[in-house]
Amino acid sequence: MLLKDKVALVTGGTRGIGYALVKKFAENGAHVVFTYMSSDERARQIETELSGLGVKVKGIKSDAALFTNAEKVIEEITAQFGKIDVLVNNAGITRDNLILRMTEEQWDEVIDANLKSVFNFTKHAAKLMLKQKSGSIINLTSIVGEKGQAGQANYAASKAGIIGFTKSVADEFGSRSIRCNAIAPGFIETDMTTVLNEQVQKSILEKIPMKRMGTAEEVANAALYLASDLSQYVTGQVLSVCGGMNR
Repeated sequence: MLLKDKVALVTGGTRGIGYALVKKFAENGAHVVFTYMSSDERARQIETELSGLGVKVKGIKSDAALFTNAEKVIEEITAQFGKIDVLVNNAGITRDNLILRMTEEQWDEVIDANLKSVFNFTKHAAKLMLKQKSGSIINLTSIVGEKGQAGQANYAASKAGIIGFTKSVADEFGSRSIRCNAIAPGFIETDMTTVLNEQVQKSILEKIPMKRMGTAEEVANAALYLASDLSQYVTGQVLSVCGGMNR
């Protein structure tokens, strides 16, 4: 119960890594609020599924890319719980295309959903954390943000921006005992990777020293460490969960 009685917010929490984060935090004693974009049914299913753990789990429909939406979510958490101990900026999308074929809309959508959303929630959550003089902010970046990837210039740029943002926030808030770290997953078994054909998956595995894709739970385990008091002296870091790809 590493997060007993803590309050955590996970953006984009209904599937893949986001759902794994919500489940892992709730299993470790945290009250968890998660945001989602579209599936009310899935959100209610998660609330019901995790209700037996003795913690409060609540989904809020919200577009993380919208500044005012983020503000309302934080206000709702403040009203219900009076604090926020952990913020995980996980919401994100892909709109892959080669640069010469990429539209302005594809660029803007990814930057807004992946990078602006991190600013939105961090800014509003930090106000509460500063009053508390405590908090852990965890931003989901990607090894693509460090290595780049053909056909993903928009995604890579957004994830690279998250790394710079993370280190800046760590500098600004460190003296108030607010930590900010990033997790850089490699190729993880999610909806995004299962659609890849066999040949593409084979070429990916050849680049991974551990010769397998990671799981969403393995990413959640890393987030659990950064969210808990076990990492009280860790800030401004990028933790790669990639099977050795980024070395």
